[in-house]
Amino acid sequence: MDSIVERCAGLDVGKRQVQACVRVPDPGGGRRVEIKTFPTFTSGLELLADWLDREGVTQVVMEATGQYWKPVWYVLEDRAFELMLVNARHVKILPGRKTDVADAAWLAELLEHGLLRGSFVPPPPIRELRDLTRYRKKLVQARTAETQRVTKVLEDAGIKLDSVASDVLGVSGRAMIAALIDGERDPDVLAELARGRLRVKLPTLREALRGRFRDHHAVMLRLGLEHLAQLEHAIGELDDRIDKVIPPFARARDHLDSIPGVARRAAECLIAEIGVDMTQFPTAGHLASWACMCPGNNITGGKRRSGRTRIGNPALRDILTECAWAAARTRDTYLSAQYWRLARRIGNKKAAIAVGHSILVIAWHLLTNDTDYDELGGDYFLRRHDNPTHQRDRHVKALRELGYQVTLAKAG
Repeated sequence: MDSIVERCAGLDVGKRQVQACVRVPDPGGGRRVEIKTFPTFTSGLELLADWLDREGVTQVVMEATGQYWKPVWYVLEDRAFELMLVNARHVKILPGRKTDVADAAWLAELLEHGLLRGSFVPPPPIRELRDLTRYRKKLVQARTAETQRVTKVLEDAGIKLDSVASDVLGVSGRAMIAALIDGERDPDVLAELARGRLRVKLPTLREALRGRFRDHHAVMLRLGLEHLAQLEHAIGELDDRIDKVIPPFARARDHLDSIPGVARRAAECLIAEIGVDMTQFPTAGHLASWACMCPGNNITGGKRRSGRTRIGNPALRDILTECAWAAARTRDTYLSAQYWRLARRIGNKKAAIAVGHSILVIAWHLLTNDTDYDELGGDYFLRRHDNPTHQRDRHVKALRELGYQVTLAKAG
């Protein structure tokens, strides 16, 4: 097999060490293979980079192994190497030969012959934004879990506040919970802490605040509220940091924000996951395939075995699905019409995935063409399928396929 890359290296990255295999031309006309081991401390990775420099390596490939590949990548990307990250499932070696050294040698050989496809690795500014948005999402999820925990403690104590108040941790709810923690148990006194529209429900509220509230409930609620305060403070700090790093991508964010169902924070998350340079993905289909937001393709023996989507980027799938649910609740929009049209036939969850796919395709076009979203309207499918001319042509075609000769004349 011909050599495509003259001087290349394959890296098998572990937590503590990196196995590196270099394949370069041999003075005798063949190929020289050399394998070395380096620790994953920064000093060891710098030694690895120096060795690759001395060998004249131009391209380096490594597998995406959890988080361990990232420090190696960051050190090598500062040098002149052309880096490639590959999916470990795409480069499995033969059974019985599974060692770190064999992995590195196999990667180098595949790279030499041009048989690898690299994964998308965003540039440093997008990686920073991705770290921030993903961490923010984790904290928001933790805040939601803690809020549910507070509600469960109140329910255990017989305090049915969530049956009356729409927001247990609103201004009125927090005041009542604080009073409970401080030792107040009188339902009348607690109910008087209600503010705004909640005061209309005072009789029901007094009944809801009569329970079996004990000291251990107070301890758990106090800790829960303190944890919520810490989470809200951390989320606020992340919001401020995201606002500082997003300006270079503000134009792209505004384009994505014009899509129904995609709010400003969601647009920032999309940019963090796919970037703004769509030249990485030749077509919208390539982007959808990379994100695993398109139907699977598994056909053997003429039979379609499965159309399930593959496991891709969980963070991207989550935000697209959330945007799809939000788009489904919009009025007179193409995405809402698409969702409800599909939901009747394939179910709500699959319809959400399909609409998420549409949002991703729209995002590719908006970022590629540097433009805002152009709404097609909620009656798009009616106009496309119920057009009288289209209906006529469709029926005429069906009759001809049945063997009839059709002559059309307008009714008098």
